[in-house]
Amino acid sequence: MALLLAFSRGVDWMNDKFGRVADWCVLLACAVSAGNALSRYGFNISSNGWLEVQWYFFAAVVMLGASYTLYRNEHVRVDLVFGALGERGRLYVDIFGIVVFLLPGMILLAWMTWPYFLDSLLREEFSPAPGGLIRWPAKLLMPLGFFLLVLQGLSELVKRVALLQGLRREVDVVTEYHRPEQ
Repeated sequence: MALLLAFSRGVDWMNDKFGRVADWCVLLACAVSAGNALSRYGFNISSNGWLEVQWYFFAAVVMLGASYTLYRNEHVRVDLVFGALGERGRLYVDIFGIVVFLLPGMILLAWMTWPYFLDSLLREEFSPAPGGLIRWPAKLLMPLGFFLLVLQGLSELVKRVALLQGLRREVDVVTEYHRPEQ
């Protein structure tokens, strides 16, 4: 179990760093959007490239931030049963969800999006819009993001099994659940 927990800590560290990249991409997307609006409406200068850069940053926020969100236990849940369970029950529900839904789905999506990226890279695909950008960097975010979710899912699985085995001190995991306020 010690080796698996070391793997989990490494994955958590890596996804924390990717989460920081996603944070910066939010700022960059906002700055590009504001700069594009200023140049378009203030100086009548525009380029489709600026719009596409903004979209690429947004794609990075979503695809790189998803695994960080899972690491922080801040993802969307179905609250019908989960909120009524105790900690052990929630751990079992998490394990079931990771094994049955998260891992198979993310493995399938990573596998399916890899050729999509590879085709774009090998063809040196560009956006058809005038002033558009090369497409493969944005398409790389898909298999990368899904692969990071697979790794984080494995990390979360290891941590929850360790908690069920009573290894609370060895595990750094967020297990608190707060019902959404609406």
